[in-house]
This record gives sequence, structure tokens and C-alpha cells, in this order.
Amino acid sequence: MRLTVRHETVYRYSEAVAYAIQTLRLTPRPHDGLAVLRWSVAAETPKPLPEFVDGFGNLVHCHATNRPHISATVLVDGEVETRDTYGVVSGAPEPLPPLFYLNHTPLTAASTAIAALEHEGARGADPLARMTALMDAVRARLGDRAGPTNSAIAADAALAIGAGVCQDHAHVFIAAARALGVPARYVGGYLWTGEDRQDHEASHAWAEAWLDGIGWVGFDPSNRTRPTACHIRTAVGLDYWSAAPVRGIRRGPATATLAVKVQVVRTGADQ
Repeated sequence: MRLTVRHETVYRYSEAVAYAIQTLRLTPRPHDGLAVLRWSVAAETPKPLPEFVDGFGNLVHCHATNRPHISATVLVDGEVETRDTYGVVSGAPEPLPPLFYLNHTPLTAASTAIAALEHEGARGADPLARMTALMDAVRARLGDRAGPTNSAIAADAALAIGAGVCQDHAHVFIAAARALGVPARYVGGYLWTGEDRQDHEASHAWAEAWLDGIGWVGFDPSNRTRPTACHIRTAVGLDYWSAAPVRGIRRGPATATLAVKVQVVRTGADQ
């Protein structure tokens, strides 16, 4: 199917900011099941934003403003063509070996609670069945509720709260998979929910696990499914912080308010 994406991020500051810089991981890279037809990441400047490829293989844009300003805007506008690969990801840039993704981070550290979930949920006759069961267990233990958590909450803390959003679901799945010795990574991107022309306040996140004999396979605990043609993959990392869609620093004491509008629209039929 063909999907178009429009994603606007606006920062407004309480007073003028002298300098700010952001890294933007907002661009999908082609792989089997996803072709990029057009894509742009722009800011207030008429000049194209500098770009580079990071160590995870993500295409990253750099947005820097070296003058006093009270707001900053980033606008993503693009179109992709997708097909369902049943969650299997192949043909994507892979600069790192799968075993790298066994590394724990503060957001995906193992704990007693994670170990209990791991033994409770990861059941099955083969790796795919075990990871599917783990995905279902994560979603059963974590409700879908905005508010209780934020991007700095670790997997075990989210599990203790018993609620969270897609990034929490992904972190818990990743922590449990790594505890089982299965390489797993965080995935950021977009999701067509079937509701065209509806604005959302965030992009989407899920996880991928490396399964012997198959390769990288995606798992979306929030929706209890493997990624489909409705998913658009834009960045991978060890956790949210290494795959964050927008991350930066600014100079000065100003506080910021953030407004995000994400619209994913289906523009073509299944292929």
C-alpha cells in the first residue's frame, strides 16, 4: 500500500534561546517491504538540513539554530510504498552484528520483575513462538495508558507501574528478550491506524528480535502483532535514546512546550 506521512514538531520557548541543536531520526531507509517514494525533513531555514548515517545505520538530519529564537519547527513530509513481510526485516542497512543488541542499557536493564516476565511469557516450541508469547505477555502486563511514564522510565519501572505507552512496551520486550539471550532492538517509526486524516500526538515504536534461521523479526507489543504494511520503520537502536526521533540541547534558562502532530494517510491499495 502507499502511505503518506506528515509530521510536525513545534518547540516554543518561554524566552529567547541563543542556540539549539537537534538530531532528527525521522527518515525511513529502504528495505524489503518498504520503498521510499519521496521524503523530506525540513526546518525554518530554506537550506537543506545536513545529514549523516549513524552507527546503527539510521539516516540522521542535524537541525541547528545559532541565533536568538523563541520557537523551532521540524516538518516531515513523505510517501512510501509498503508490503506485508510478516514482520521479517531484510535488506536494511546492518552495520552492526546481531550480538551487539544483547547489550543492556539503563532503560532496558534486566531485573527480578523482568526475569519473572521472561519465564512467564517466553513459551513455545520454536524461537518465533517464544517471542510471540513474550509479546503477548508484555501487553497483558502493561496497559496502554499515557501519563504514568516518560522517555526516561526504565523497563522494570514501567512494569512495576503496570501501564505505559508503546516505547514502554518495546523496552520491556527488549529487556526480557535480551535476558533470554535473544538479541533485540528498539524501532521507531510510524503506524497507519486505519483512520485517515486523524492527527496523532506521537509517532510509534516497537521492537525487533534476531531469530536464528529467520533473521530480524518485528514485534509490536502495543498492538499484539508483528509489523505489517501499516508500519513505517525510521530508526533502530539499543533503546529509545539511541533511536529517538528528535533529540537535542539548547543554551539558556528557557523552558519549552512541545506540540506534535502526526498524520499517516493511506493513498494507495495493497500491492
